[in-house]
Amino acid sequence: MTTVALQRLRYMSADYLTLNLGWLAFNVVRYNSLPLDWAQSFGQFFGTPHVLLGQLLVPLLAIAMFAVSGYYNSPFDKSRVDDVLNTFGVSAVTAVTVFFAVLVNDDIPERLLNYQLLTILWLLLAVPVYAVRHMVTARAKRMISDGRLRFGTLIVGTGPKALELRRRLQKIPTAMGFDILGHARTDDAAGDGDHLTLDEAADMVRDGIVANVILAPEDESTTATAALIGRFVPLGCGVYMVPDLYNLLTVRPRVNSVANEPLINVSATGLSAGAANLKRLGDIAASALALVVLAPLYLAIAIAVKADSPGPVFYSQERIGYRKRRFRIHKFRTMRPDAEAAGPQLSRDGDPRITRVGAVLRKYRLDELPQFWDVLRGKMSLVGPRPERDYYLRQIERRAPYVSLIHQVRPGLTSWGVVKVGYAVDVDQMIRRLQYDLLYIENVSLGIDLRIMLHTVNTVFTGKGL
Repeated sequence: MTTVALQRLRYMSADYLTLNLGWLAFNVVRYNSLPLDWAQSFGQFFGTPHVLLGQLLVPLLAIAMFAVSGYYNSPFDKSRVDDVLNTFGVSAVTAVTVFFAVLVNDDIPERLLNYQLLTILWLLLAVPVYAVRHMVTARAKRMISDGRLRFGTLIVGTGPKALELRRRLQKIPTAMGFDILGHARTDDAAGDGDHLTLDEAADMVRDGIVANVILAPEDESTTATAALIGRFVPLGCGVYMVPDLYNLLTVRPRVNSVANEPLINVSATGLSAGAANLKRLGDIAASALALVVLAPLYLAIAIAVKADSPGPVFYSQERIGYRKRRFRIHKFRTMRPDAEAAGPQLSRDGDPRITRVGAVLRKYRLDELPQFWDVLRGKMSLVGPRPERDYYLRQIERRAPYVSLIHQVRPGLTSWGVVKVGYAVDVDQMIRRLQYDLLYIENVSLGIDLRIMLHTVNTVFTGKGL
């Protein structure tokens, strides 16, 4: 088990135990506050099936809510403020949910007692959890402070700027637990014994030896910096930059204070952990519902595609997705089976390869409906940058090396770029669509997702898909 997974387990185990104690204490209060003529003792009350079931389910419900809130996502990236806000906020939501789901049927003689019991429940859930969380967080910070807990870190850069950054970081022993393991070259030259190559650095990330990479190249050009970001962000490690470099790529920096050394977290999007979890839950619920509700439409389209032209009903193609992982996207077939016999080709107006039914499907974007399955299995999201083929990504990268930034999030069934640009007929339009996709990543929120989906629904019903 990794250090991160073990720390996450500590938080979840501590929360489960303290939530059980808190709910047990509340049942004592509940027993002594309500006229329960059928229970002659607390043991008799607690032994009833519905009370025992509550003792099992309420802590699990709270754990699920804490998980959705994102508290367990980054178990070492905690502060006392995080502990307070998350614990008391999520406990309040849990208390209200439990009150109306379980306690509303209790025979409560006075309205005022409702509010008193709700407040007591909230405090009995929150206070024990916070007390133990504070100890777990404090222990982790002590381990980082005294050097017992360190996270392997590489500085990508070998020039004076990189050496000066390393000197400053090593003067601050509590700097997020960074353990500077060495430097990597910023080019593809061979290693020289003292410095790693970029491929060697990437291998150390994949092997779990390196958890963070700090980019500090001497060449501050956008192209060189974007190429480095594109190499390391898809690997899932923390990627940091000094602020002056990041200003070349964005005007909305996400600063991580490393003691007194500010670094920009390039690997994090603008979406909080809690919002990201809610987005994924929404993806699962919406795609599962769509697959069931639209099943008759799927059948009708399948019959039409099969009757219109020879070939399979569905079309599958390899695309590049989250963190540059390859996956197969699914669509209803809209072209002849031999459409790309001569190699990859983008569609265009009046494309003779498009079938009669295919033209209708593309006009109303109905060919995209099978991608709800890709959303359900976690390869895609409802909203996110459209996934491209490796063939075209390489062409885009030559002109827009920052294209790798789109792999910070799951690709989407629809996107801001699709809404504004639509189907791309050439690489120029792909790059134009990329600008909107990067703008989405910088401003990602559940509200923007909803607006993009509403625009997409309008496209479907008005037939503006071409």
